[in-house]
Amino acid sequence: MSDCIFCKIVAGDIPADIVHEDDKVLVFKDINPRTQVHLLTIPKQHIESLAEIDDSHDQLMAHMIKLQQTLAKKQGLESGFRTIINTGKGGGQEVFHLHIHLLGGNNLPAFTKE
Repeated sequence: MSDCIFCKIVAGDIPADIVHEDDKVLVFKDINPRTQVHLLTIPKQHIESLAEIDDSHDQLMAHMIKLQQTLAKKQGLESGFRTIINTGKGGGQEVFHLHIHLLGGNNLPAFTKE
């Protein structure tokens, strides 16, 4: 998709701080990190959101999810990490290209009330 910022990153038209790349996905540091570690995992194929996946995406989605533990270990997140997939405008999605946020580190904000 020509106007998608993440597609432009995949194409190499926009620079990114890439931490992992394979034939299916690209992983890079978020330019506006919310915590010490904030990575985005995106499929190289343009998929607008989680609401758009179907059975043909099963292997891709499994790959993306399983990759998170490897990325977390490489980032030194031994005590744990958080993953988030915002879906649709009402779900907080800002870039309409499917992506998984991997968050972790010392300043990870609480997710629930204590």
